Parts: sequence; C-alpha cells; structure tokens
Amino acid sequence: MRTKRLSQSSAFNGLPSVVWTIFAGTIVNRLGYLVTPFLVFFLASRGVTGADTTYVLGALGAGNLIGPAVGGILADRIGRRPTMLIGLIGAAAAQGALFLAPGVWTMAAAALLISAAGSTVSPAAYALLADAVDSERRQRAYALFGWGVNIGTAVAGVLGGYLAAQGYWLLFAVDAGSMLLYALVVAVRLPEPKRPAQERRPNDGIGYGVVVKDRLALLLLPVFGVQLFVYSLTEVALPLAVRDSGLSPVVYGAMAAVNAIMVVVLQPFATAWLARLPQLAVQSAGSALIAVGVALTGLADGIAGYTVSVVVWSLGEVVVAGIAAGVFANLAPAHARGRYQGAYSWTWGTARFAALTLGVTTYTTLGPTTLWWMALAAGLTTAATTLTLRRRVEARTTHTLAA
Repeated sequence: MRTKRLSQSSAFNGLPSVVWTIFAGTIVNRLGYLVTPFLVFFLASRGVTGADTTYVLGALGAGNLIGPAVGGILADRIGRRPTMLIGLIGAAAAQGALFLAPGVWTMAAAALLISAAGSTVSPAAYALLADAVDSERRQRAYALFGWGVNIGTAVAGVLGGYLAAQGYWLLFAVDAGSMLLYALVVAVRLPEPKRPAQERRPNDGIGYGVVVKDRLALLLLPVFGVQLFVYSLTEVALPLAVRDSGLSPVVYGAMAAVNAIMVVVLQPFATAWLARLPQLAVQSAGSALIAVGVALTGLADGIAGYTVSVVVWSLGEVVVAGIAAGVFANLAPAHARGRYQGAYSWTWGTARFAALTLGVTTYTTLGPTTLWWMALAAGLTTAATTLTLRRRVEARTTHTLAA
C-alpha cells in the first residue's frame, strides 16, 4: 500500500512514452546551448567589439520573434515531427555558419537563423505534448518539459566554461551535435499524431486568425507576457545589479547555480503537490513570488541579499512551471494546437526581447530603483488579473474539452 501511495504521489507518474522521449531529447538538446552564453567572448576573439556586437546580439534576439510564429503554423500545417526536424537541423547548420562567418553581417545572419530555427521547435513540441496527454495531465507534461530544460541548462553551464577554455570550436561542435542527436531521436522515436478529422474550421485559414478571434486568448497572452517579462529580468538585469554592487562574475555564476539546483531538486515535488489545486490560482501565487523576488534584487547589496532574492523568485519559477502552456493547450481546438502554442511561445520571445531592450534601457537611464518598482507593480497586477480570469478559463476549458 505504501508503494502504491508513493507511486501515485509522483508528479510525472503515468505520462506516456512520447512525453518521456521529448523530455530526454530536451535534456540532450539543452546540453548543447553553449554558444549563446559565450557569444560575446567568441565575437571578441574574432575582433568583433562595440556596436558591431550589438548587431549580432540583436539579430539573435530578433530570431526569437520569428521562429515561434513560423513553428506554430508549420506544426498545424505539415505536422509536429517535420517542424521539429526542420528547426533542429536548421539550427545545427546555422551553428556551423556562425563559426565560419567571415564578417559581422554574415555573423548576424547566422545568429538570426540559429534563434529562429531553434525557437521553431518549441510550438511543435508543445503541441505534440498536448496531443499525447489529456487535459488533466498536460500541466505535468509541460512541467516535465521545463524540468528537462533546467537539467540540461544546469549541466551546460558547467560544461560550457570548460569547453570554452579549450577552444570555442568545441562549443559550436557540441551545440550542433546535440541538435542533430535530438533530431535523430525525433525521427526514430516520436510518432506523428493522427490529424483531426476536421482539419480546420470554416474561415480558419492557416494563419493566426483562429487565435486573434479568441478574445480570452488575447486577454491571457499579454497577462502571461508581462509575467514572463518580469521573470526574464532575472537573466538580464540581475547580472547588471551584481556588477554594479562591485561583486565579481563568479557571484552571478553562484546565483545561477542556486536557481538551477532549486528548480532541479524541487520541481517534481512541487508539481505533484500543486497539481491538485486550481491552476490559475497557483499561477497567480507563483507570479507574485517571482515579482517579489525580482524586486528584492533592488534591496540587495551583498551575496546574502542576492541569495535571498534568487531563492524567492526561484520558488515562484517552480510553482508556475507548465501552467501557462497547459492553459493554452486546453483552450485550443485540436486542429489549432500548434498555432496556440506558437502564439504563447512568441509571447515568450517578445518578453525576453523586451527585457533585453526596455529592461536594460530602464535600468541604465531611469535607474535600477525604477526598474525594480516597475517589475513589482507589473508582476503583482498581472497576478491579480490572472485570478479574475480564472472562472472564464475554467468554463471555456470545460466547453472546449466537451466539444
């Protein structure tokens, strides 16, 4: 009896093999996300500095606005597996192009292709997860996907520093190799789900009209987008705060390690416990934790203070894992799951791009205090808004699933 209870308490118990295959492939793929963190150093080694670096980094960010939109359409149009294969093989080829690029503009073009092709994969993978599990297990499937991302990213952080010291070509080789290995897993192990009998509703087309006509989805996208923007500040503004406190980059690395360890260790337990609660209420609470944790960065002036802030927003990250993607999967009609996930993934890319531009500009021109207060106000406001939409989302989900 005790064994049965333990099995039932597992966050990821009962998920089908498709979900576990995507989880394993995601870890392999994320082990190869090595070039981006060291891109500035690589560019400097090629004599690219100053404003020219901005062009390459800007192209890398812009790709995240293109890939998800294209990936969502392709996932519904040609299928989940073909879209994932196109993205993975395209990104692997772009890694080689960036390493061999002779000048700034060719480097920028390759960087654009890396991020655009790479971000094409997520909407198709999310849609495939939604195809594979029922509505009650989707949040757990997406949480497992996110757990795989964090495991791979944590290992890559350690591996990248070692490989960069041996030669930047190793970073590109591992990145491209991991993407091609994931592509092989997709080709061999992932079945393409059967397409719904009704390919698309009247006047749906193949674009995002089906999402644009969905008023509830249009309300949720900016709400989740602001929450993702606040979270993205942990990757963009936290390093600036650590630097301005007179602390070394080693301290930022330690903070990243604290976050990775917390997420990897706590995610399965938190998902198992929180899955029984109303998901939008959980999303609201987690978003508030992230906002408070980010705002606490403004009060930190030493290692202890930064550790407290990282612990708080890391707990929020654990709490919200998989919920937003699960909500969109449950709202989407079966024939449009790729486009709904494409819209959500595009919101992710927009949030990160906004953090790199608006967030950094606010920090450097209006001051850090303004940014931290803005993050707190935006995070708490959208957390409250999420609660007000809870009943509409639950009613709509019930109707969609019944249909």
